[in-house]
Amino acid sequence: MNTQPKPATRAARSGGRAARRAARAAPVADHLRSVYPGMEGGTLKPLTQDDMERIHQSALTALETIGLADAPQSGIDYLTNAGCILGSDGRIRFPRALVEDTIAKANRSVTLFSRDGKTDLELSGNRVHYGTAGAAVSMVDVHGREYRDSTVQDLHDAARIADSLNNIHFLQRPMICRDIPDNREMDLNSIYATTSGTTKHVGVSFTEPGFVDDAIEMLHIIAGGEDKWRDRPFVSNTNCFVVPPMKFATESCEVMEKCIIGGMPVLLLSAGMAGATAPSTIAGAIVQACAECLAGLVYVNAVKPGAPAIFGTWPFGLDLRTGSMSVGSGEQALLSAGCAQMHKFYGIPGGAAAGASDSKLPDMQAGWEQMCSAVMAGLSGLNMVYEAAGMHASLLGFCHESLILSDDLIGQALRCVRGIEVSDETMAVDQIRETCIGGPGHYLGTSQTLSRMQVDYVYPSLGDRSSPKEWEEKEKPDLVQRATARKEKILSTRSAARFDAETDKILRTKFNIHLPS
Repeated sequence: MNTQPKPATRAARSGGRAARRAARAAPVADHLRSVYPGMEGGTLKPLTQDDMERIHQSALTALETIGLADAPQSGIDYLTNAGCILGSDGRIRFPRALVEDTIAKANRSVTLFSRDGKTDLELSGNRVHYGTAGAAVSMVDVHGREYRDSTVQDLHDAARIADSLNNIHFLQRPMICRDIPDNREMDLNSIYATTSGTTKHVGVSFTEPGFVDDAIEMLHIIAGGEDKWRDRPFVSNTNCFVVPPMKFATESCEVMEKCIIGGMPVLLLSAGMAGATAPSTIAGAIVQACAECLAGLVYVNAVKPGAPAIFGTWPFGLDLRTGSMSVGSGEQALLSAGCAQMHKFYGIPGGAAAGASDSKLPDMQAGWEQMCSAVMAGLSGLNMVYEAAGMHASLLGFCHESLILSDDLIGQALRCVRGIEVSDETMAVDQIRETCIGGPGHYLGTSQTLSRMQVDYVYPSLGDRSSPKEWEEKEKPDLVQRATARKEKILSTRSAARFDAETDKILRTKFNIHLPS
């Protein structure tokens, strides 16, 4: 597991300003990092216990009396065998007792494996992880201030960049390979591009059920055999199994069934839009999302009891003045935080979207929108914070520079998640006494300050904290330009996650890989 222990106190150091600079610049050992994957959130609770109970009961009522339409025949068979009722109107209804029993039996913990075993993610309780997601159709050119079609090379580059960023914990495919018109080849190349770019856990989607078998075969080759794949599945299926409101997405359900049988974890993704395909109220949108995902949970466990599934309540907001999507709003932040609380209410690993922006570029608007929802999601204890890096234009555009900048942003959000440590040492009464009585009258350069500077503090990689004078002396560095420089440095070296030559040759022989070797 990549779950880090709570940071220990560092050994004392001595010295003045030079020592502080050297300590800040030195790389920090993983076990001493001030923030890390899987930190415990859960301090933010916008819903009361009574609120959550009422939302749950409303979701059960919706499932029992309204149900879901358009299940494939295979889904009808699975669900009715499990105890669901197929109505004369074609809708499948879910008895309350069946749903409650499924919740009671569902997994309380899901591990999303990495390919190399170094960055596994344990999803349980209030453990928080941030990463990418989405299906952007465009790339943001920050210097030309324009958008262009996204490509398989862009996807591979995003994976490579994410692989090098400490605070990006997983890579769900953030964009579509629009330069590959054949859907089967696009799906397979998406797997190749992401898994050859990062060893962190990857999430992908499939256009049609018929493409899953080829994908599973590809993953067996990458893993080194079916047994190794099933032991540590390092790719999960992001599955929009419902078309809100309250309808199954027929082909996506068939994809989901194949993925479950193939040993692939599933993200049950319900993405209603409040005011359009979900109720306009925050509470109503959460009720519908919970109802749809509870239906998905019953479905998954009907196919294979105990199969790993993530409760993916992803309701989005709309600007009701225009009907346009609004992922950067305060309402969106509350939607995701409220969903996180419902995941804890059920005791089921879950995810939601937070950290995206409606802004077209990584500017001040993007900053306030991304940080607002990213912090609230983390504080609420959301297990998987999707769309948390690089996403702009209400999910239509992805930006490599913004992905890099988000590493700093998420670092600060994680520091908020970590919270305030209160102990005899951190309350520092002895320090105060020594400093004020016969001491220097300040805490700069003291052994206690130096010993905590990396354990307690998060320092931005690209954010500038210099004085105006120093800033001028450094030729007024631009934040986006610095992100571009880091992007170019990352991409100037070969991917650390690339496949060995023999595996790559097998993959290229069996599949039409569009990335150059």
